[in-house]
Amino acid sequence: MIGVLIPVHDEEDGLALCLESVLRAAAHGDLAGEPVMIAVALDACTDRSAQIAGAYPVTTLRLEARNVGAARAAAAACLLDAGARWLACTDADTVVAEDWLQRQLQLHHEDGADAVCGTVSVADWTPHLARLQQLLQRFHAAYTDADGHAHIHGANLGVCARAYLRAGGFPALGCSEDVALVRALEADGARIAWSAAPRVVTSARIASKARGGFGDTLSAWSQALPL
Repeated sequence: MIGVLIPVHDEEDGLALCLESVLRAAAHGDLAGEPVMIAVALDACTDRSAQIAGAYPVTTLRLEARNVGAARAAAAACLLDAGARWLACTDADTVVAEDWLQRQLQLHHEDGADAVCGTVSVADWTPHLARLQQLLQRFHAAYTDADGHAHIHGANLGVCARAYLRAGGFPALGCSEDVALVRALEADGARIAWSAAPRVVTSARIASKARGGFGDTLSAWSQALPL
């Protein structure tokens, strides 16, 4: 069984689109009908996130950690208990490609990858409209959306169950829990695929849920640019 884990803290605006995209990826023909279980960790949600998740065929967990690392770890534990052999991670403000899971598993099966670090793209830069041209130039200069990149995103990450357990799982960090996991995987000798094949589109929102994450990086870059 394949597991997909999604941490959620007040994500009513994008959660439905995220879940619909993951369900499409779960139905990809090249997965040969292997079951896919989706675990949504609802962390201290006060909006309609729980009701939205409840309208889809997903497993929901509730916690009050206010900590993205703890939320990812709880969802991963649920999936592992259910027998997941592969854990795919994304975020609630992200839409994954139809072949997202298939691409991760292909790298695992054909290339022997214990984990897959994918890239992200941004579809809507509207929150940064005032400095859009300068921000795009800086983003494209600093970001490598190609195989062999060095980026780590919780929005586009996959890992086999055995490697995840050997590395100790997601630590309870408020930010960069994805980076900490990958560094632990590397220290354990896991084989990492730095691939641009699994595709996701994520948000460029200013009001980030995880302080210090991708959204905060874009906001910091934007604020440092002249109008």
